[in-house]
Amino acid sequence: MKKQFLAAVFSLIALGAVAQNSDEILQKIYREATDHSQAYAALDKACKTIGHRLTGSRNGAKAEKYTHDFLKKAGLKDVRYQPFEVQSWSRNTVSLGIDAVGSDAFPAMPTATLAHSPAEANVTAPIVDLGNGLAADFEAVTMKNIEGRIVLMNIGLNDVPAGTKNLHRSEKTALAIKYGAVGVIMINNAPGKILLTGTASVTGKTISVPAVSITNDDGIKLREELKTRPLMARIKMTNNIGNIKARNVIGTIPGSDPSAGKIVIGGHLDSWDLATGAVDNGIGSFTILDIARTFAALNLKPKRTIEFVMFMGEEQGLLGSRQYVEQAIADGSIKNIDLMINVDMTSNPTGFAVQGQPQAEAFFKAIGEKLKAIDNSFTNTFSSGAGLHSDHQPFMLQGVPVMNFSGSLPASVVQCYHADCDNMNLVDEQALKHTVRMMSMALYEIANAPELPLQKMDDETVKNFLISNGLKEPLVISGDWRWGK
Repeated sequence: MKKQFLAAVFSLIALGAVAQNSDEILQKIYREATDHSQAYAALDKACKTIGHRLTGSRNGAKAEKYTHDFLKKAGLKDVRYQPFEVQSWSRNTVSLGIDAVGSDAFPAMPTATLAHSPAEANVTAPIVDLGNGLAADFEAVTMKNIEGRIVLMNIGLNDVPAGTKNLHRSEKTALAIKYGAVGVIMINNAPGKILLTGTASVTGKTISVPAVSITNDDGIKLREELKTRPLMARIKMTNNIGNIKARNVIGTIPGSDPSAGKIVIGGHLDSWDLATGAVDNGIGSFTILDIARTFAALNLKPKRTIEFVMFMGEEQGLLGSRQYVEQAIADGSIKNIDLMINVDMTSNPTGFAVQGQPQAEAFFKAIGEKLKAIDNSFTNTFSSGAGLHSDHQPFMLQGVPVMNFSGSLPASVVQCYHADCDNMNLVDEQALKHTVRMMSMALYEIANAPELPLQKMDDETVKNFLISNGLKEPLVISGDWRWGK
């Protein structure tokens, strides 16, 4: 009995020492990220010397090398490229004209091509307004009133009941093609004269009809005019299409326990080409780079291996993260991934968003309390919903636990998502530094935890999870639903 008592005492003393050591390490992480962060300077340099980071472009290749070299210089010993081949797409020329039926003037309206539109298109057809472009909007209009027409839709949602789920622009385009439309015009929900782009393809392959976007101001005027008379649209465009090679960039910090699993923390490095992609996803990918630098600077060796991944091709259909997961399935390493953390436009983190793992709330809240004790701006929220259309998706569909950090960006910044105004002037240096230090601390605690209360889902559990979160319909439209009807 005495031996058991002494063993229990020594165990408690040991646990106290571990907790104290952990707190000391968190303080070191906080100071390192505060005093020596390189995220802002590195992103600023990339925006000035590289520009946009479109996958398959020269700029994209420069960005791959830039981040590879950053990780090597930061002191990571294991840094590598993960090459993959994709169908590249880049815009060339585009024009959109709107005019009354019977006229042939078609005065030009400012527009941007949506990615994966055809290599060449010249379409003139009547416009039909499908509102928000949801399945119900298409079902409410007979197919004969859509066939041979150019569909006008919102990218976002207007005037819908609370809780209505939106579809991705690519899914709305897929519905338009299914119903026989010959072209797509999407209205940006960001107010004013902001033009944006993004893929209109659910597969990352070329679509069969031209798709363009217009500003919110022009969309409102166009809808008002459609109320008074029928209108025609003429869409002309040329685009560059061809197979190219791209590369994910992966840096690894080996765990102290070779038998433990690994944490993948990733975000997409690529961006669209209307601007420099400073926010989408510069602030995310360069946060990850600086977290890796912080770990290397402090020579941190948590229990689990950490892979820091710069995914390419996210904007063109999650191409890099799909490649990563396909390779992990092929070589069996998928079973070693305990958690995938996705960092996509995250700023000023205040809590955890862990998809489909409600039982893990106490674990993450305990970590959050440690972060909150160091910096009380971390309010320690927790959610366990689910979403699609970022690099966590391929992992989630294979049952790997996924999470991101909840945070906030000013509305004026969010409005420049995918748009011609997504430049470095939007980036808040202090917010970026704060993001690095809070995520660095959280990542260390997660990677060094004795156990993770996260459950890898089998196929049936994944299926039911997706259905319960209303994700079946968009996955069916995109062709990613593998469970039949």
